[in-house]
Amino acid sequence: MNFLFNWRRRPLARTGSVYVTEKSGVRSLHIASETIQSSMRIARPNDLELAYTRSMMGFLLFGPAPRRVLLIGLGGGSLAKFIYHRMPETAAEVLEINPDVVAVARRWFEVPAGDGRFMIRVCDGATHVARPGPGYDAILVDGYDGNAQVEALSSREFYDACRRRREARGVLVVNLWGSDRKFNDTVERIESAFPTGTLCLPAEKPGNVIAFAFRDPLGNPRWDELEARAHELEARYGLEFGRFVGGLRKMNPCDGERLYISDGVTAGP
Repeated sequence: MNFLFNWRRRPLARTGSVYVTEKSGVRSLHIASETIQSSMRIARPNDLELAYTRSMMGFLLFGPAPRRVLLIGLGGGSLAKFIYHRMPETAAEVLEINPDVVAVARRWFEVPAGDGRFMIRVCDGATHVARPGPGYDAILVDGYDGNAQVEALSSREFYDACRRRREARGVLVVNLWGSDRKFNDTVERIESAFPTGTLCLPAEKPGNVIAFAFRDPLGNPRWDELEARAHELEARYGLEFGRFVGGLRKMNPCDGERLYISDGVTAGP
């Protein structure tokens, strides 16, 4: 979810509370409010248009490309499409509670049909993750309704369930809103569920913060190692991983040599 408002946009299409707007070659999805949930540049439908979605991919700095990814919250399918088209070695499963979101995403945002590498389940993400099931190398959570983060997707119980459903060295990635009055409480719940290590990455704009929580110890990587990894990933995926490395310096314990992946983060501005 991206907290941008577009009061002059008229709906292009509507299904239930879900509607689509379009401006300057960018199509956006909304749920019962002017808040943009997802955006797609029509000329480049498989790119990540919004800064926070690109920042969520920053987890790739800390390990190899995942084999299995779980995404909770579909929106317009930006992350799902990027993973499907740009990461052929990765299988992606999406959980979305609102069938209208799925219908709109497929009709207006070029979300692919299911196959052996991609599937969408219409279900409650918190309930599904709490059940026994396969592990994932990465779980990406973007769980907002029209106005706020969904409580069931930000509880300690939910984060505990995510920890149980991850493979060794797996990572949880959560999109947060930095000015939310519950931001610090949410980060503390993530840290409590993942005492091995949590990091925060500020998105470029307009205020999203991405939390990365690790199941297993990763050590304290050197900045030169992260910068070399960022250079490699930029060439492969076309995302600004070098900026992500710079953003990690702003909100996490570190010195001039290393980033410290520990049980605490600075909650940020």
